[in-house]
Amino acid sequence: MKKNLKQIIENCSKNIEGNEHNIKISLAAILSEGSILIEDYPGTGKTTFAKTITYNLGLDFKRIQFTSDLLPSDILGYSYFKGEELIFKKGPIFTNIVLADELNRGSAKTQSAFLEAMEEKNVTIEGNTEKLPSPFFVIATQNPMDSSGTSTLPDSQLDRFMISF
Repeated sequence: MKKNLKQIIENCSKNIEGNEHNIKISLAAILSEGSILIEDYPGTGKTTFAKTITYNLGLDFKRIQFTSDLLPSDILGYSYFKGEELIFKKGPIFTNIVLADELNRGSAKTQSAFLEAMEEKNVTIEGNTEKLPSPFFVIATQNPMDSSGTSTLPDSQLDRFMISF
């Protein structure tokens, strides 16, 4: 990290007003190599929060919007033949911080593939294992259960997150 922690908190607080506690616990989770789960309604600044933290840490960031038709290959990547050569096209999970937006809107199969990559810090496609970048962290969001199109994340998936707010 190019800046000290106090500077990062101050800079983040300029863009994310009234969330100093959440900024501090999020940075503590990231420094501890943990991932974060944020639950709130759409339009409340969850994506801005994730982008601000990432920018101030000087890391690469990608956002994955979870929908019911999202496939594991849309996240992890896929292999294809170019002539006789097998080429691996990396998915958006290959970044330092990935925002898994509305994780509880995705299918169980897609959530499972994502969370496995999150836990193992690598992906295996067609027998080939690709390591994710280091550092690698997840900031996931989920909509409250009273939102349409959502499902409950099972405890076996929730335990992959160091903090939740």
